[in-house]
Amino acid sequence: GRWGSDQFDNLEKHTQWGIEFLERYTKFVKERSEIELSYAKQIRNLSKKYQLKKNSKEEEEFKYTTCRAFLITLNELNDYAGQHEVIAENLSTQIIAELTRYTQELKAERKSHFHDGRRAQQHIENSWKQLESSKRRFERDCKEADRAQHYFDKMDADINVTKADVEKAKQQAQMRHQIAEDSKNEYLTYLQKFNKDQHEHYYTLIPHIFQRIQEMEERRVGRVRESMRVYTEVEHKVLPIVSKCLDGMTKAAESIEPKMDSKQVVESYKSGFEPPGDVEFEDYSVSMKRAVSESSFLNARGENRRRSRSKLWPLLKRNKVRHQTTPTEATNKQIKEQKTMILKRGGTGQEDYSHLPPEQRRKKLQAKLNDINKDIHKEMDQRDALTKMKDVYIKNPHLGDPDSIDPRLEEITQSLEKLQLENVKVNLVCFTYCMSSAHSPDGSYTEDPSTETTMQFKSRSTEFDDEFDEEEPLPTIGTCKALYPFEGQNEGTISMAEGEMLYVIEEDKGDGWTRVRRNEDEEGYVPTSYIKLFLDTNAKGAMTYI
Repeated sequence: GRWGSDQFDNLEKHTQWGIEFLERYTKFVKERSEIELSYAKQIRNLSKKYQLKKNSKEEEEFKYTTCRAFLITLNELNDYAGQHEVIAENLSTQIIAELTRYTQELKAERKSHFHDGRRAQQHIENSWKQLESSKRRFERDCKEADRAQHYFDKMDADINVTKADVEKAKQQAQMRHQIAEDSKNEYLTYLQKFNKDQHEHYYTLIPHIFQRIQEMEERRVGRVRESMRVYTEVEHKVLPIVSKCLDGMTKAAESIEPKMDSKQVVESYKSGFEPPGDVEFEDYSVSMKRAVSESSFLNARGENRRRSRSKLWPLLKRNKVRHQTTPTEATNKQIKEQKTMILKRGGTGQEDYSHLPPEQRRKKLQAKLNDINKDIHKEMDQRDALTKMKDVYIKNPHLGDPDSIDPRLEEITQSLEKLQLENVKVNLVCFTYCMSSAHSPDGSYTEDPSTETTMQFKSRSTEFDDEFDEEEPLPTIGTCKALYPFEGQNEGTISMAEGEMLYVIEEDKGDGWTRVRRNEDEEGYVPTSYIKLFLDTNAKGAMTYI
């Protein structure tokens, strides 16, 4: 219905309260947005604080499922913080900015409506004043006309008054009557005007102004309703993503495997050392028994070390060289020179992993060889692809310039040379490590083996050669072609010329070496990356175990 026409002042107060409420609600949403933003920042900082630091001890810890799950939780927490930033941003853009702009528009609209209302009130008040003024004038003029008429009647009845005085009184009375008549007409005019203005004021102007104020107020209330709806919708929209973040944290927790972590501890700290053999009883009362006891101790330790060596590295299986039954002092000197050369070429304790126990060192060297071989294969694939592209350009010059590929080919060639050099370097470390474990009492890498160790190595060499002499020749499982020349100066390796064809008797077991045979009695290992294999799928070669 229509609002009461007499409530102008009350409406002015109410609409002012409405604007203040709108500003208060806007301030509330703004503070909520600031809280969300601050919370998101704190959560992000928390996630960042506990993130994995590169090149730190913590990086090694993330091989455990608990640490990996914690890392996933931190990442999900970071995404979770992002959703609170989305809430803050949407509150700011969809509510705060809109309400701030709307409040300014509302103030201007309200000011306009009440200005029109005050102008209408002023107009009706002026019209009423004009009516009252004309009414008072009419009343005064009527009284003046009555007095003039009484004076004329008095003068006309008095016989002592001259005719001129009577005529003068008569004219004065007539003039006053005319003035009163004019005042009456003016009063009637203002009365009609006021009644018209009053009718228009109360039935047209004021109701129209009140209607616009009512519509303005309803729009304000509607805007508050919409803002409150958006306020909840903003949070509803991020709930699915927040739920996904929480699901991710749950899955991370469920991915934790206690047994796998305990197994990882074993793998991390497993040394590969064999337990020492039983100590023989030494009877000092009989010197011969003592000598026998010492011999038995050395033989027992030698047997244990031989078994340990075969577990540490597949290269420990020496190739069959029938013409050499015992290693000479030159061989030991060569091994020492190779180790010295590796160290001089930059092989620090950290690079060749000599500071690690045998089992851990084997794993590190194996992983390094695998990485180098992967890089070599990758570069070779790129080289083959570029070579094919160059051939296409040569045959079809309109497709491209063949010479433009040469710089890239040169880069790949240089990269391959570096990788192959690194491959040889790591393989030398592996080979030297295997040989050093043959004369190191505990199977670990020793920088300068003592004379006693060298003697122990010599004492077992014949034993090892006899062990291999008893084996039957391994069957061939395919052939290979040498892609690069290999000198094969180290014990256990075999030289080959570029393009030479050899028989393959044992595949690469992941250590970067392939066992080959030339003729019937010349066998040895060559780098796998130096050859191209042509394996017979039906043949079964020798098996080695790490």
